[in-house]
Amino acid sequence: MKLRTLIITAVALSLTACSDFLEPDSISTFDTNYVFSNVDDARKGVNAIYVSFDVDGFRSRLSNNMTGNTDIERQSGWTSSGDRYQIWDLNALESNGDLRQMWNAAYTAIRDANIAIDGILSSGTLESGDAQTVKTMYQLLGEAYTLRAYWYSMLVYYFGDVPNVREAPKAGNDFFLPKENRNVILSQVIQDMIDIEENMLWADELPYGIEQVNREYTLGMIARIALQRGGYYLTPELNMVRDGDYLEYYQIAKDYTQKLMTLKDRPLPANYRQIFMNQCKFVSPVNEEILFEVPFAIGNGDVGWNIGIDVEGGATASHNYGSGNNYMGIPVSYYYSFDTLDIRRDVTCAFYKVNTDFVQEFCDGGVSNISQGKWSRHFLDNPPGASSAKGTGINWPMMRYADVLLMFAEAENELNGPTGPAQDALRRVRQRAFSPEYWAEKADNYVASVSTDKQSFFDAIVNERAWEFGGEMIRKYELIRWNIYSEKMAETVETLKAMADAAFNGSGEYSELPDYLYWKLDESGQFTVLNRNRKVAAPPDDTWNRQPWLLDLHDDVYTYRQWITRDWANYIDGPKSGVVRYIFPIPAEAITNSQGTLSNDGYMF
Repeated sequence: MKLRTLIITAVALSLTACSDFLEPDSISTFDTNYVFSNVDDARKGVNAIYVSFDVDGFRSRLSNNMTGNTDIERQSGWTSSGDRYQIWDLNALESNGDLRQMWNAAYTAIRDANIAIDGILSSGTLESGDAQTVKTMYQLLGEAYTLRAYWYSMLVYYFGDVPNVREAPKAGNDFFLPKENRNVILSQVIQDMIDIEENMLWADELPYGIEQVNREYTLGMIARIALQRGGYYLTPELNMVRDGDYLEYYQIAKDYTQKLMTLKDRPLPANYRQIFMNQCKFVSPVNEEILFEVPFAIGNGDVGWNIGIDVEGGATASHNYGSGNNYMGIPVSYYYSFDTLDIRRDVTCAFYKVNTDFVQEFCDGGVSNISQGKWSRHFLDNPPGASSAKGTGINWPMMRYADVLLMFAEAENELNGPTGPAQDALRRVRQRAFSPEYWAEKADNYVASVSTDKQSFFDAIVNERAWEFGGEMIRKYELIRWNIYSEKMAETVETLKAMADAAFNGSGEYSELPDYLYWKLDESGQFTVLNRNRKVAAPPDDTWNRQPWLLDLHDDVYTYRQWITRDWANYIDGPKSGVVRYIFPIPAEAITNSQGTLSNDGYMF
């Protein structure tokens, strides 16, 4: 079921979007109280908050395109001065249009959340004698608090200290707020969600299930933002620090993941691929893996356009699936970090594209362009049209239950070490990644082997989150809060170099991995690879196509392909060596509109 009202229905209120949060449209107290005096109109008012998910600032920017580069997702920023390239290369200017769109989307959503919060609290409906009205209005209030928390979490990750707007826009308010300390903001939004979550409804009690914010997601967001609040962050002096009260927030993360696991536990679906195929088939089951997904209506959303397996379309194509690209490739070092029996690897990483004849063939770019395999427009049941591109309607996952289990394991380990409950949570995720016949070795024995001490278990969590969430574009935020961003980038580059050397010289740690891949279409027309995991001297017959693989990491002029040495260069040796300057300048438009309140200072901009 598609929750069209949240994304594409015009809100029948005067809550129109504005160019900047500092100049919001005013809405009178009378209008707000009237709008939020009944459930139906209040629902429309809260729907306005969701609209920011369907602007480019989120659907093709924040959700996926702005989240590289990491050790599991990458793009080359040094090849252009365009907006997205500036972000990938960590050299964005105040004039960057992608950052402006994201900033405006965030503060528009925050403004609409503030209007909804103020309207519901002021309307008197929470004291209604009708129990169903009270229940619904508390749920709407929880949605508003949670969505506001999400956007502040993202603003803090991208801009550091930002204006903390917590009041609905009314005449007489100060619209020119200074920056607030990021951790003050995060503490506030965590508390907002803690105060409301018990009055919210589970997904299976809601008309649109996981396509609207629900209690499961709010509990998960309390934990996620608590780990952000308890994690490391970059200061204007380019130091990575965390506050002395960080363990309090790990405790919150533990408590609220454990609360969800106690009140609404569910088995992880055995079929890992089906989680994402459901999104491509417009199926949104409750009480399963996805806690909340952005409900893009058919004709909206960019999943399968700028992320996913490439599809070549257009007017001359023989199929009607349209065109889809993949802006964020997967490093081959990540692919070979998986256990070869891990089911997640070949779901997450795709080696093929779909051409204009609707035939699968090796992806353009080969080893430098492994696709995000979890989504593609060619998985759609109903082709959207030969000339279509954007607007696939494929939903975007915001949180999964596996995330809750791994957040619990991480928080418990930080507080108490790798206890039995922490091991059990990790084991559940590991079991889903392997066929049952391998559970003893790959789940039980593996978990026991990494549970000898806190550091070993933490390292295992870092790895497991990489394998579990590849392509879902949350890795950047984890590397930041763990303070291992630059370290992991350096490891990635060194691994790729070692792979290149082994393929070129025929010796070294990775010398058994394939220098060439051999591929063909099987009898059913499906793309198949002979030797994903090993080098072979020659294919068994001449039906196989040969594709340079790890050998293509080598360059006769530069020794290594330039993307290896340059994609992550500013993440390793930026303005301060060993520290990733992940914070970006506040957009020039916001600086101008602030009338002198805001400026871009620090961070060596």
